[in-house]
Amino acid sequence: MRIEAKFKWLPTPLRSLLLFLVWLLLNNSVSAGHIVLAVILAIVIPLATSPFRTKQPLILKPGLALRHLMLVLYDIITANVQVAILILGPNKKLTPGFVKVPLDLTQSLPITILASTVSLTPGTVSAEVYPWAESLTEGAEPEQRFLLIHVLNLKDEQALINTIKQRYEAPLKEIFQC
Repeated sequence: MRIEAKFKWLPTPLRSLLLFLVWLLLNNSVSAGHIVLAVILAIVIPLATSPFRTKQPLILKPGLALRHLMLVLYDIITANVQVAILILGPNKKLTPGFVKVPLDLTQSLPITILASTVSLTPGTVSAEVYPWAESLTEGAEPEQRFLLIHVLNLKDEQALINTIKQRYEAPLKEIFQC
């Protein structure tokens, strides 16, 4: 969730607070000089970097985002066990393959989160999102986007597509309202 400030001299108050605290923690001192320098850095750094920040969609449902994070962590742990069994087990007949998953997401941040989620889960790697550059520009005609995924042991392509769309993409669409 992003909180925008009403003051132009403090564009990102949470980031400024974090910079202030990190500066004091790194210096391991709460002297007057360090506090003044921390305040100056907490104001100047966000102001200097604000032209480089791009607008990102807000997390509109933080509770659902937290639940989605827990689901992804659970899936990472269980996938680690499954991949270990596949690799170390007696049956070494793997059927690797590529799967093309059609995406309903329209914004770059949720697409990136989905691709990262797939890559974090052992046994799968996001290879490419296409078409990418032309389709995400403002005012461009929307095109169907696909996520190309490499799977370590592909048994049922359509079942994998349905799982990714229902388990990961649908919550992201709801979290970011896109």
